[in-house]
Amino acid sequence: MGKASRTKQAPDRRARIAAQREAARRAEQRKRIYLAGGSILAVIIVVVAFVIIKANNKSVGSENVGSNGPSGTALTAVVNQLTSVPAATLDKVGSGSGVSALPTTIKPAASALTASGKPEMLYIGAEYCPYCGAERWSMIVALSRFGSFTGLAPMHSSSVDTDPNTSTWTFLNASFTSKYLTFEHVETFTNQPDAANDFYYPLQTPSKAQAALQTKYGGSGSIPFIDFGNKYLIVGASYDPGVLAGQSWAQIAAALSNSSSPIAQAVDGTANYITAAICGITGNQPASACTPTVQALESKI
Repeated sequence: MGKASRTKQAPDRRARIAAQREAARRAEQRKRIYLAGGSILAVIIVVVAFVIIKANNKSVGSENVGSNGPSGTALTAVVNQLTSVPAATLDKVGSGSGVSALPTTIKPAASALTASGKPEMLYIGAEYCPYCGAERWSMIVALSRFGSFTGLAPMHSSSVDTDPNTSTWTFLNASFTSKYLTFEHVETFTNQPDAANDFYYPLQTPSKAQAALQTKYGGSGSIPFIDFGNKYLIVGASYDPGVLAGQSWAQIAAALSNSSSPIAQAVDGTANYITAAICGITGNQPASACTPTVQALESKI
């Protein structure tokens, strides 16, 4: 091979080597990009999976606490109105109107239901239940005459049941303190439909003793179920939840102090009967709650 041929081939060979190196560099760069992209995609998949799992397994009771309900200072204001309806207003309402399910006396007389040395009021209901939702307003008004609540949280009844999205409260994380009685409460189901079981997601389970009382006195397990010291009962709704339809928590709470409003007539009227039943197990104490008006209702149950 001549000198000219060798001289010509040298640049060609260097060019091929350079091209091969460039191709290898680009291939390595693509590999790194693919690896980085794959890592990012893997992270995204993990995050999405975590969110889905968390959504499907989040604590029942976390989402039942009221969508669009009051919070912060607004919640405090509503709770204050709800728990401090003037005694004069309640006495003026008396038996109210539209109150149908009155407390009934347990016959034959049963052993007293007590806890911590005090008479016990037992409530069993569910967050989806509009009738329980209506009854809670009255229970809170009545019980607030005997003690104080903490932890009341706003919520709606079921969006797919009768009287959908009734503004109400949940007793799930609530506590009640009183020197006159104890208040035990069980919210058996959330307000969230469980499509797989064609019902609602379970929440709290009554104790064996509580379930036995509900079975004995509530028949088919109707709710709301309220046992006043094994002396009086309320089984079912005391008034039509429809009276609360379309009303916000603030609107309902404000109406409770207007004795002529349909809401006060139903909610406060029911609260007066609940108060009468409680007075029947506390020996008509305190006098601030067990007024002559209330005692007159007590004589009717």
